[in-house]
Amino acid sequence: MESKPSAHPSLLRRLINLDAAVSLHLYTFFHPILPFSLLKSLELSGDGRLFFPITLSILLFNTTPTSATILLLNLLIGLILDLLLIGLTKHLIQRPRPVYNKNMFLSFAVDHWSFPSGHSSRVSFIATFCSFYSRQIADFWLVKLPNFDAHSWIVEYFALIVWLWAGITSVSRVLLGRHFVLDVVAGVLLVKNLSVEVIDHDVMIEDAYFWFLREKSELSLGSTVTVCTIYDVAN
Repeated sequence: MESKPSAHPSLLRRLINLDAAVSLHLYTFFHPILPFSLLKSLELSGDGRLFFPITLSILLFNTTPTSATILLLNLLIGLILDLLLIGLTKHLIQRPRPVYNKNMFLSFAVDHWSFPSGHSSRVSFIATFCSFYSRQIADFWLVKLPNFDAHSWIVEYFALIVWLWAGITSVSRVLLGRHFVLDVVAGVLLVKNLSVEVIDHDVMIEDAYFWFLREKSELSLGSTVTVCTIYDVAN
């Protein structure tokens, strides 16, 4: 007696088809309304090629307290883990990007896969991170900017502003034709646990950083003693 074929593949296919239809409808409806330059600017604002150099630059040339350096290390580690998680998931799923976006591959020739959205996961992680550490970020950086103080409305509503940017940027991925709706939803959900893990392991990162400083200090001290000994012997 032959077993009936599983209904799960057909359900999955219907869900994928519905996702593609809704995404195309949204793209077609908003494409003539929203300026491409606005959507493109949102895309660039959430690009990893922007955040990695900025984070590294601030970290390398940082003159703020040690706690600020640890905060930047948390952010950098989270961005790297997000990149690895999204890249691995894309490679495993290999869902093609929407075909109706004509200029997609001029910008992202190396990334042909759609699920999940790397932009939505990245901006969601950054928003979660900034929301959790909003007071520290304000104390370390925002209040030191010109015309900013602790009572500035941008400082007061910093976390809300970042979340608003993250939400608009995530939605723009569908309106720009880069992703389907489920790609964006999956990107946001996947990064939720990652954000919790990075924040929960803040103490471990802090301990590792201080261990590195101690090792560096001992190595420098040992090198100084060795040089002095050689100098004394030579003289």
